[in-house]
Amino acid sequence: MFTVAQIKEAYGKVKSGADFPKYIQEIKALGVVGFETFVNDSHTVYFGNNDYKTASVAMYENKKIATVCNKDNFVAQLKKHQQGATDYFTFCQDCAENGIEKWIVSLTEMTCIYYDTQGNEVLVEQIPE
Repeated sequence: MFTVAQIKEAYGKVKSGADFPKYIQEIKALGVVGFETFVNDSHTVYFGNNDYKTASVAMYENKKIATVCNKDNFVAQLKKHQQGATDYFTFCQDCAENGIEKWIVSLTEMTCIYYDTQGNEVLVEQIPE
């Protein structure tokens, strides 16, 4: 099974949101079938086959997540990030300010779903293969 260290090594090659599809392919090859990232501190739970799961530690101090979701502004910030205009930490701050609590990635469905603090789906994206 995969380790957080292997995932961190793959993530080390990501410079912006534009690199995300390559990262996804690399961790998929390791056996990751999905993951859930929490914006408050960026810890991530990774899932593999046969109920395998491992988690990363927090990457930063807890961020306050806005209780009201601003989907339009979030989508605008996400597009900037995907085009390489912002780094990961800026993107997480944008998520927090716009009420995004977490995202869940399915590598079997190749989707990334963003959720607000009430657990509502805010945006479903197809991950380019």
